[in-house]
Amino acid sequence: MAVLVLLGVLVLVIGGCVCVVWAERGGPRWVRIVAAVTRGAGELLHSAGKGSRGGSNRTGDDGGE
Repeated sequence: MAVLVLLGVLVLVIGGCVCVVWAERGGPRWVRIVAAVTRGAGELLHSAGKGSRGGSNRTGDDGGE
């Protein structure tokens, strides 16, 4: 069952990427809508990933000598 869910998500991701490329080349209206939704979901996931890491992305430089 988990494999089917994973395959479904993979198909949605690949389909969204195809729509983004097709929309950049002037695809039909529904393709541009799917591309906009895909880009929005990507931005949401990107910002959620940044927030969950918080301040853990430090280089170890504390500014001292």
